[in-house]
Amino acid sequence: MSLDSALTGPGYRPLPERAAQLLEQLDAPPRLGAHLRAVHDVACEIVTWLGERYPSVVVDREAVLFGAATHDIGKVRHPAELSAPGAEHEPAGYALLRDLGVEERLARFARTHAAWDGPEIEIDDLLVTLADKVWKAKRVPELEQLVVDRLAAASGEPAWKTFINLDDLLDRIAAGAEERLAFQSSYPAPNV
Repeated sequence: MSLDSALTGPGYRPLPERAAQLLEQLDAPPRLGAHLRAVHDVACEIVTWLGERYPSVVVDREAVLFGAATHDIGKVRHPAELSAPGAEHEPAGYALLRDLGVEERLARFARTHAAWDGPEIEIDDLLVTLADKVWKAKRVPELEQLVVDRLAAASGEPAWKTFINLDDLLDRIAAGAEERLAFQSSYPAPNV
């Protein structure tokens, strides 16, 4: 299966054009393309929900979607991390994106998607991380609480109500994890 089919085949929203071009330029493994597409699709669902449910919350939709579509791009340089744990892809991905002329506001997600509890982390960073977890039905209470706190503070809604709303959304997204995992698995990890 090819990178092109991972990026353009049926089932999930297409990646932002610039992100897809970068993956093609770097000859990314198809499995990486499939993973990024699945996470991007979930991020689309999250930011659409936010826009409808919490319109007063300021989110850089373009940045979140680009971040979801490129957060693991460093795995082009560290392909073993496509099938095994590792964090070398994070700084490598950030450096790679910056070297390719991607501005900081878009490149930062390559390094922040796994370091989401730092003081400089914004709601946009949390949303990319949330999409990267829930696409496979992984729920991280500490991460979700940070999102709840930010949404409640920005909207004025009681935190308990925000929690229930976010939990309902994440439950719905997590219900599709098996299909997304099967999509990613249909693209074998490269031999390294």
